[in-house]
Amino acid sequence: MRRRRSLAGRRAGYGEGVIEAILFDFDGTLWDSETVIYEAYRRLYDDHGHSLSTDLWSAAVGTLDGFDPMSDLEARLGRELDRATMDPWERVDDLMAGVDLRPGVRDWLRVAGDLGLRLGIVSSNDGSWVRRHADRLGIGGLFEVIIGADGDLERAKPNPVLYREALAALEIDARRAVAVEDSPHGIAAATGAGMFCVAIPNAVTRELDLSGADLVAGSFTEIALEDLLGHVERSMTRPNG
Repeated sequence: MRRRRSLAGRRAGYGEGVIEAILFDFDGTLWDSETVIYEAYRRLYDDHGHSLSTDLWSAAVGTLDGFDPMSDLEARLGRELDRATMDPWERVDDLMAGVDLRPGVRDWLRVAGDLGLRLGIVSSNDGSWVRRHADRLGIGGLFEVIIGADGDLERAKPNPVLYREALAALEIDARRAVAVEDSPHGIAAATGAGMFCVAIPNAVTRELDLSGADLVAGSFTEIALEDLLGHVERSMTRPNG
């Protein structure tokens, strides 16, 4: 507890570099829904004698309309599938029921609360989806703002507009917020909005190119939130940082 009070006090008088908010991606970042859905489609492909690579799947991660696995599989088979019975997305709520927050996330959220940080979620998914599952996971009330693309392809990541909307809702400058993402599309959206972005990939996205992030961590347990904030603030004091 002493460390948190000391950090909070240092940050309170830091000046222009102080971080006031953290904006999280939702699917694949706070909870690993992406890996579950990918695995369901991978098994569907296997059942039909084909393989679904993470490289191909990556076009769908963190955005809308990036890749349609059912259309791709139908094209490979040369016939239509009964999507009402075969598409894993039709059973997505059942698939998600047993998925919890990623290890370390609850600690990050608790420390963020101790430090008085403002929290938000920025997702290419529907806001209703995010709210439903955030509430189920017991964290919905922690977020001051939840911004979703709500089916609008033009607003979905990698377009930075969702992050800009969240920053506007919080009435804070991009330099005072940190984005936490797991995919190239999300990283592009966050950095395009002028934010420092840390990538914390999941089992699927760790194979993707995350070089656009300002910092990459293997998991939420690999880096403490206090250490991340210190890293961000130090980077802001460097020349041209």
